[in-house]
Amino acid sequence: MGGRIAQIRRAAGANQVARSTASARRSAERTKAALARRSAKRAKAAALRLGTALTLLAGAALLAQSPEPAAADSAYSLESRAAIGAHHLCSGLWVVGRATPRTAKEVLAQDIAPFKDFSWDNRFTFRVDSARRAVTVSGPGIVSRTATFNGDQGCAILPRGHSQIHFTPVKVPRTLPPAADQPWPTGDKNATAPLPAGVDRAALDAALDWGMAQTAHNTRAIVAVHGGKIVGERYAPGWAADTPQISWSAGKSITAALVGILVRRGELAIDDVAPVPEWRGANDPRGQIRIRDLLHMSSGLNFANLGLTGPESYTRTNKHMRIYFDGLNVFEHAVNQPLEIPPNSQWRYRNSDPLTLGRIVRQKVEARGGQYLAFPQRELFDPIGARNFVLETDAWGNFIMTGFDYGSARDWARFGLLHLWDGVWQGKRILPEGWVSFVSTPAPADESKGYGGLFWLNRGGAWKGVPEDAFMASGHMGQYTMVIPSRDMVVVRLGPSPGGTQAYFSELVSRLLKGVP
Repeated sequence: MGGRIAQIRRAAGANQVARSTASARRSAERTKAALARRSAKRAKAAALRLGTALTLLAGAALLAQSPEPAAADSAYSLESRAAIGAHHLCSGLWVVGRATPRTAKEVLAQDIAPFKDFSWDNRFTFRVDSARRAVTVSGPGIVSRTATFNGDQGCAILPRGHSQIHFTPVKVPRTLPPAADQPWPTGDKNATAPLPAGVDRAALDAALDWGMAQTAHNTRAIVAVHGGKIVGERYAPGWAADTPQISWSAGKSITAALVGILVRRGELAIDDVAPVPEWRGANDPRGQIRIRDLLHMSSGLNFANLGLTGPESYTRTNKHMRIYFDGLNVFEHAVNQPLEIPPNSQWRYRNSDPLTLGRIVRQKVEARGGQYLAFPQRELFDPIGARNFVLETDAWGNFIMTGFDYGSARDWARFGLLHLWDGVWQGKRILPEGWVSFVSTPAPADESKGYGGLFWLNRGGAWKGVPEDAFMASGHMGQYTMVIPSRDMVVVRLGPSPGGTQAYFSELVSRLLKGVP
């Protein structure tokens, strides 16, 4: 019995030990679980803090990559569109208006509002200050933007927050007799007679009628020259032979001609490295850029061209187009960009190149005591009888000959004739010998053979029905001055087209060619 009791007691003790052990185990597990939960909470909190930090870092990185937050981009776009609208209203009133007067509402309706390129916002309002000759455009939540008329320098967009331009406008009188009193081509007398032999008047009239009938293109002027005479001419109602019209990038070819004049004078050579002080630092790769590379649009500068196709184009990253809507010092904007690719390695259409050339022209002219703002008229336009060009500047007096240049159809025809005649005007050499051959030869880096020295070419056959030796000054929205040496012909077309002008102009030229031998 006693043994049995002892056995029971031992079993009970063992059970108690087991219960105690189990209890201890459960307690330990509860403690472990609690610790695990606390650790998980701490880890979760840490992860949350880390995630927040990473999110902030990512956001900071995105902000660093983007010039502006979306809201700021939208405001910048709206303000920039107000600025270009102010410019076009100003120039329409007082540059184009010299020969073709219109009201501000007519300028808006005809030149600005219909085109996505300018993206006029229907919330905009404008104010015309006739005494000051200024136009201010305002919009919701933006700084109002103003453009002022500066006489023979046309209109300039004032920089944001500025109330005046930063140069003294210069009067540039024409040193020529009235055009009606001077024989063509330097004047207008006998411009159309006698008609050159072999010209088919009916075919030319039919071509001109067709060109004006394509009303979607808003053609305002067509001039056809053959054998040195105007053989065909048409103007839209209210537009005339002496109306200066915006010619956009056709002005780049004017820049080429001004460089050519400096080459003729011995002040530049096309194989010189570009004399830009900002590029002369030790080991600056831009120091290898030549005048030739700039003429060929092959500098390699970082100058993004994002087009002008709607509100989304009005950004600070659109370096190529900002010169038209931001009120910049365009020369400083051009030369202070880094190199992106090696010079002469790729052809790219960039405003940086002709603007840099424009700055070089200014420096060369002023270095010898010349009057920069009168230089184009005195050295290029007066000699060929071009009386109606207006080359606009920025607020610092730098020509924006990549877009804000205005010329009449007949004056553009004269410019074309100068190049048709190898840079010689009635026995006087204006452009150096071989210059026209240079500007009409494809740039080495342009595989399409469609671009030369700030002139567009047809060497690659892109212009259907047009001889391959054709070359042209060409600008946005269909501004063309085409030179066709093999047919002794120049064709000018002006007016704001919404698009599709290459096919239209090719067809127009091919029809006109049927009327000349």
